[in-house]
Amino acid sequence: MKSQSESYKEAGVDITSGYRAVELMKEHVGKTMKFGNTAPVGGFGGLLQPDLTGMSEPILVSGTDGVGTKLKLAFLQDKHDTVGIDCVAMCVNDIICVGAKPLFFLDYIACGKNVPEKIASIVKGVADGCIQSECCLIGGETAEMPGFYPEDEYDLAGFAVGIVDKSKVIDIEKVSEGDVIIGIASSGIHSNGYSLVRKVFDVENVDLTAKRDDLGGKSLGEALIEPTKIYVKPMTELFKEMTPHAVMHITGGGFYENIPRALPEGMTAKIDKNSLEIPAIFKVLAETGNIPERDMFNTYNMGIGMTVVVPREDSERALEIINGAGEKAYVIGEIVKGDEGVIIEG
Repeated sequence: MKSQSESYKEAGVDITSGYRAVELMKEHVGKTMKFGNTAPVGGFGGLLQPDLTGMSEPILVSGTDGVGTKLKLAFLQDKHDTVGIDCVAMCVNDIICVGAKPLFFLDYIACGKNVPEKIASIVKGVADGCIQSECCLIGGETAEMPGFYPEDEYDLAGFAVGIVDKSKVIDIEKVSEGDVIIGIASSGIHSNGYSLVRKVFDVENVDLTAKRDDLGGKSLGEALIEPTKIYVKPMTELFKEMTPHAVMHITGGGFYENIPRALPEGMTAKIDKNSLEIPAIFKVLAETGNIPERDMFNTYNMGIGMTVVVPREDSERALEIINGAGEKAYVIGEIVKGDEGVIIEG
């Protein structure tokens, strides 16, 4: 690559570092290409030829998100190879809620200084998330923005596009009284509520490396940077056999905001609090910050990253499929009549 500009470099942007970063990330990106017929990375647009076998009315589904202030934990620990998983997860976990399968992902990294090895590490995480999602990383953008971001910081966002046949789109109007609510375990806090997390733990002034008994032997840093669980594989297996009445990604806003989003008028989710297996990090967070239980359930996933609503007669088989795909799923409640949206009792 002959392109270079000494004047631009003096202004803080080294375009040759960008080329170096692209070369370093190609190995990681290439591992995702087995999931679709794509063109090489580096052009002006990402190409993918979707497999439409068995679809009569294919519908594209999209989702976009970022990692948020969880990135501060990556900066503090100088660990950048997992936040890309979070970025992918926050997008693909949304689009599977309508019954879609992810096709491809694109990322956007904005940084104060382009350090090729760091950028490649971030993209490795993105590629790992795409592999977990069985979708292609077909492109992205890295923007070096000196004076806008500190040299050692960056932001990370992206978007995913998936596909579903119209006949397989999840219809929440089918949610009925007596339906069973299945919860699928989260890996921890995922990528929501980190402004409160950082405030409670004062992360910039606490030892993030010390192992803690109240966190099962993990350090606080390890517990807080644990990447978001991606639910594409178990849900894809479930969709092969049945179409749930509703699927909810428990993300920002916790139970109280996300569950009602996929319920028709007149239906309420009744959650048995005693059924929940709440990870230690949530208990430590609530105790350390003196956070009321209502606020915890309105901010965090509390150990349930995704919920699935199915007819009672299908619940046992649904559990078999999801658990058989390597996740931990169990019944956490049922659908009742009412306009409350969510009732958490126990």
